[in-house]
Amino acid sequence: MKIYAIVLAAGKGTRMNSNKPKVVHEVLYKPMINHVVDELKAMGVDETIVVVGHEAQQVIDIVDDVTFVHQKEQLGTGHAVLQAYDLLKDKEGITIVLNGDAPLVRKETLQGLIDYHKENGNQGTVMSCDCDLSLPFGRIIKEGSQVTGIVEFKDLLESQNHITEMNVGEYCFDNKALFEAINKVTTNNAQNEYYITDVIGIMNNDGLKVDAYKIEDFNEVGGINDRVQLAEATESLKLRINKNHLLNGINIIDINNTYIGREVVIGEETTIEPGCIIKGKTVIGNHCHIGPYCEFDNVTIKDNVEIKFSVISDSIIESGTDIGPYARLRTQCHIHENVHMGNFVEMKKADFGKGSKAAHLTYIGDAIVGENVNIGCGTISVNYDGKNKSLTKIEDNAFIGCNSNLVAPVTVKKNAFIAAGSTITKDVEEDAMGIARAKQVNKDGYSKVLKERREKKFEEKKKG
Repeated sequence: MKIYAIVLAAGKGTRMNSNKPKVVHEVLYKPMINHVVDELKAMGVDETIVVVGHEAQQVIDIVDDVTFVHQKEQLGTGHAVLQAYDLLKDKEGITIVLNGDAPLVRKETLQGLIDYHKENGNQGTVMSCDCDLSLPFGRIIKEGSQVTGIVEFKDLLESQNHITEMNVGEYCFDNKALFEAINKVTTNNAQNEYYITDVIGIMNNDGLKVDAYKIEDFNEVGGINDRVQLAEATESLKLRINKNHLLNGINIIDINNTYIGREVVIGEETTIEPGCIIKGKTVIGNHCHIGPYCEFDNVTIKDNVEIKFSVISDSIIESGTDIGPYARLRTQCHIHENVHMGNFVEMKKADFGKGSKAAHLTYIGDAIVGENVNIGCGTISVNYDGKNKSLTKIEDNAFIGCNSNLVAPVTVKKNAFIAAGSTITKDVEEDAMGIARAKQVNKDGYSKVLKERREKKFEEKKKG
């Protein structure tokens, strides 16, 4: 049986006080809508339809592999679902309807909703939760196990105020039954809107079976309406992720001061020190030591690596390497096995060979560095001429002296030696020594002359 999903993401989110659509705001470095859609992808949903409206292009730009439909006027949740009518009306299967502002939702919960729906032979299933009576959520009205209706908070009768089982805004329907019912929804309510909740009453009138799937954790599916709730959702997701990693054999020193994204994978017996931000599709291997205060984004780190106080993005770090403190790697760096990279080293688009070293204060950009190369303090690969980027190549076992400038395009060949303080503009051949600096000249007694000149100039300035 095919599974379809309709994600409601057309709202403005007025209380966010932002020009961005509500669902574009991030929870733990990822837009809300992406959290929801990615869980649907992980479930293997056959087709996901995202209903967009306010600043629709901002949503379209960040979500892949879905079908978009545009709700030009926001006339309620029922009206939003109706925008998918032409795409789904004749299809056999199950359709789940969920909100794009529920970033804490888990695929396990959504799968539980679907399984319950199928096992009980329902045509409609409402996700519910026992909640505090002060919450402005619709109440579930039942006769036995049959859900006969959902009364929106603003339409509650006094006799219904005691009901604790509430609608949390996620639904599962027989697809054809949903679209037959949605066409019958009217705006006869306090908000003068088309409510999806009215579908429940319509299905009852048509003699269809409607049930409720009750969950324990309301926070997982509760919507986000302002920046306070956004921050609270980030905190909740952070702790959920960190606790799961602890249970999987990862040592997180301070779960309250470590931020790990939902897609990050970490191996066993790896330690994460406080202050780390690890996001994107980062993968960290076994027996690594990370931190403190590292930031990783889309980084692959193999086993037995140590990194501290460093910022790394879009790069691969092979096993046995140590990096930091205060190193920065970005844009397709590949650091091979057993490399040592020390403080204040920056690399960009660098392939850095096995066993090579850059101990401190070095910039290597647009470069291929061989094995067992030593790069001295203050070395710079001069890769940019103001318009073009050029490649620097340093072959195996080369030694680059301190404060050297390698002006690309240039190659330093195997076993070559670059004298400290050199500016290299031509290739250095294998086993050769490259020296490119002015000859030193010592002028006896001239230090005294310079001192006298400085003092004279100082006195002249004082006099006016």
